[in-house]
Amino acid sequence: MPHAPAPFRQVEPPEGFGLVVGNCQAESMRIVLDAPDRPTVRVPPVHEMDAADVERLHELLPRASFLVAQPVRDDYHGLRLGTRQLAASLAPSAPLVTFPVVRYAGLHPFQAALHVDGIEEVPPIVAYHDIRTLAAAAGLPTIPRLDRRAVRQVASDSLAELRRREESIDVAVSDLLRPASAELMRTVNHPGNVVWLPLAERVLAALGLPGVPTDPGRPLLNAVRAPLEEWVADAWELSDPPQGSWIVDGVEVDPKLVAEAHADWYRAHPDFVTAAIVRLRDVIGRWRG
Repeated sequence: MPHAPAPFRQVEPPEGFGLVVGNCQAESMRIVLDAPDRPTVRVPPVHEMDAADVERLHELLPRASFLVAQPVRDDYHGLRLGTRQLAASLAPSAPLVTFPVVRYAGLHPFQAALHVDGIEEVPPIVAYHDIRTLAAAAGLPTIPRLDRRAVRQVASDSLAELRRREESIDVAVSDLLRPASAELMRTVNHPGNVVWLPLAERVLAALGLPGVPTDPGRPLLNAVRAPLEEWVADAWELSDPPQGSWIVDGVEVDPKLVAEAHADWYRAHPDFVTAAIVRLRDVIGRWRG
């Protein structure tokens, strides 16, 4: 059984503990790395951390046996959370291994996950943007679906961006992102276990640690699942049946309900729409027909 995560600030960490730092994906990596002979301490996602959390993190780093991290820029949110800043507090004998933020649009070519500076709110129901709904809010007509060639081109583009970022990262993931089933990605930024387990194998090898990843016995990052639209499943010749609904905390949600709620949100946040259309202009171009 995996080692139970210690509360970050309150409980003394176990001997020989390791740390995993990054966005919401880091917790999935921690879960599959955690084992009785390599215990880990759960660290909050960097975007949720405050000054006290960061102080505690820097207290733990000199005692940690390893650090696994997604790249974070120096002084992120005005805090000492940059990967280089964390490495400076790590014991010289403790290895640091970086792994990428995983984003892949091959199964959800209609979807974007983005934030706009100055707008902290997110759309209701699900914090993901449908290119078609967003474009409509800007008065830009789009086609309802892409053909097979376009789906694969969207996937290729997202892999190219991931490979570009992997050039400065220790462990790659891009070659694992081959659509064989809907379990590959729950959303554009929530990989499934079929990604986490082999990626953890690579991290363990890079750390020089024996053993195998820990199978959590449950789907990781599974609170929100985006629809698997029929034309996407056809483009990849998947055996999975299409999934027309969103699944949020185990409950099916009609995409029309999401689209209506998001359209209302866009009307209330025109500055977001303007900025998002600029950021996503190349992607939206594929949907203009």
